[in-house]
Amino acid sequence: MLSVRTPVTADDVLAAVAASVAALRPGGDWSAPAGDLAWTCWGTVEHVADDLVFYAMQLGVPSYDRYLPLESAARYPGGEPNAIRADPAAGPDGLFAVLTASGALLAAMVRVTPPHVRGHHTFGPADPEASAAMGVLETVVHTADVAGGLGLGYRPDPGRCERVLARLFPEVKPAADPWTTLQWATGRIALPARPRRVEWRWDNAAP
Repeated sequence: MLSVRTPVTADDVLAAVAASVAALRPGGDWSAPAGDLAWTCWGTVEHVADDLVFYAMQLGVPSYDRYLPLESAARYPGGEPNAIRADPAAGPDGLFAVLTASGALLAAMVRVTPPHVRGHHTFGPADPEASAAMGVLETVVHTADVAGGLGLGYRPDPGRCERVLARLFPEVKPAADPWTTLQWATGRIALPARPRRVEWRWDNAAP
């Protein structure tokens, strides 16, 4: 008997973002690099917010076959150019508010967008579920990056990771647990007999 895949939903987006804020709220040096990234912890959270907003907006214009031409800028040389940025004067609470609002926007678009609609993405046109899965992926992976830079602990919900893997990385062989598998799939860690990925991508096509 074939098992039925559990979809990634708008609720997953909201829960992933809420867990990210809870994990990062103790804070630390926001100018420190986020894990192995060249971006700062602050800039990486802005990158997540930027992705969430972009995924939501792309669903709103399915006839637009490229990324929306929002003006983006980097805060520092080598930084990620983001269109969505938080005023540093508002402090971490302002940054978390921007992240939370961005997640809410994506969740709302996932809920109201018909399943046949596709938003543009370089990894393939994304339906509402793929858009939700991308949002969860970016949130959990980069929250781990930022938590590492801030010296904080973080481990996302394993069921949520499993649903994202099934939707975006159906070809990836499971490892010890879903979070470990997702970290390997996104080039964060090596596994026994599986070198760390240098290049990786997900697939938005429905499995």
